[in-house]
Amino acid sequence: MKPIDLLLALLANAVWAFNFVAGKAGVEHFQPFLFTALRFGLLLLALLPLLRWIPGRMGGIFRIGLVQGVLHFGFIFAGLEASGDISSVAIAAQLYVPFSALLALVLLGEKLSRRHWLGIASAFTGVLAIGFDPIVFHHLDALLLITAGALAMAVATIQMRQLRGVSVFVLQGWIAVCATPTLALLSLLFERDQWQALQTATWLELAAPLYSAIGASLVGHGIVYYLLGRYPVGVTTPLMLLSPVLAIAFGVWLWGDMLTWKLLLGGLLTLAGLAIITIPAPRRRSA
Repeated sequence: MKPIDLLLALLANAVWAFNFVAGKAGVEHFQPFLFTALRFGLLLLALLPLLRWIPGRMGGIFRIGLVQGVLHFGFIFAGLEASGDISSVAIAAQLYVPFSALLALVLLGEKLSRRHWLGIASAFTGVLAIGFDPIVFHHLDALLLITAGALAMAVATIQMRQLRGVSVFVLQGWIAVCATPTLALLSLLFERDQWQALQTATWLELAAPLYSAIGASLVGHGIVYYLLGRYPVGVTTPLMLLSPVLAIAFGVWLWGDMLTWKLLLGGLLTLAGLAIITIPAPRRRSA
């Protein structure tokens, strides 16, 4: 991979990692459904010129919009609000990788090697270890919400693998179409004081959903989409494993997260599992 493309991969990891900080800061002021609705509303405004009706594929697109846009992001930002730190959330959110592998086995009939099973076991063991960390143990509701969000992302991943002929930005736009009104309605039903939160928000608090929409969705996904067009999946995808590592670093540096040995052990086990699942096994040379 060319040095400029490696720098782009690093940038994608950084913007995705910082999204956890922006999300945590955002839900400190806005309630989760309202924050997520604002995020997708801003994304919709940015992608509105690209929207077009795609005959024969809209049913699949709308299902992805509800699962990824509403369920995944709704659970993730609710988990961030309930959590005591950022690091454990960033690690637990990566469970979508082993969840996706298991769903591919059940729904798509894909086979899993012993190596994959080892990676899945390591990832889940790591998250279990994180659950016994004192900071996380007192916020187990957050861990459960993040796990549910990871499962929703895994379902959306399987749905996207079955969808063909839709560009990443068109899909992102339609996800925003589905998610924005649905999350706004959920906010009206289950949250309160939305108008007060909007009126009293500082420019930094308003920047949080804007960053989540533009930085994470447009810049992050745009870079990965570009790299996937130039390099094999087996080369590009493993580079994205840096994202949770950077998120932990941002959590410690910017949010004051405390790294205990249980969190470190759980993080290492989870990331090792992700690496085993994601990085292709080396090919054996024929004699």
